[in-house]
Amino acid sequence: MIGRLQGILVSRQPPWIVVDVGGVGYELEAPMSTFYDLPEPGKPVTLCTHYAVKEDTVALYGFLLESERSLFRAVQKVSGIGAKIALAILSAVSADDFARFVQSGDIAALTRIPGIGKKTAERMIVELRDRVDGFVGASPVAAFAALPKDPLSEASVALQSLGYKPAEITRLVRDASAPGDSAEDIIRKALRAALR
Repeated sequence: MIGRLQGILVSRQPPWIVVDVGGVGYELEAPMSTFYDLPEPGKPVTLCTHYAVKEDTVALYGFLLESERSLFRAVQKVSGIGAKIALAILSAVSADDFARFVQSGDIAALTRIPGIGKKTAERMIVELRDRVDGFVGASPVAAFAALPKDPLSEASVALQSLGYKPAEITRLVRDASAPGDSAEDIIRKALRAALR
């Protein structure tokens, strides 16, 4: 089991991160909430990790916040939710907002997250309502600012990995981007617009 990685960030191409730990490059998949606060490549980074083994795959997921890893694990216990939807949840809303939506029974807000329909939202509310308190108010393992090289392309790739369709991505990125915006800015604004 790999629970934590501390090393040098080698690359960051949503949804993938490569971290060098003592000469070994670990490839991790991460939600956009983690990408917002990653350092520039070449800088040190510490991540909480989740190691998943299935019949035909092995995957490693990385998170800057322990609360995000806890949420990632908890939502997968709900029938019909796997790692892809768990990452989409963390990429679309903060752990605090997700907890608020579940506690208040806000099905409309939950169904605006890619991959979550009404029945899945209802199951999440029933199964997670008493367990979401632990996801709120945590502090990051590490927080840095980063400036991507090609913000529009990076934002488009990130939105595609979250399940948005090409036409929707084009519209969201066009409406969300402004001169000087980083990929994180564009993604943040696009996700807010998609959730309205």
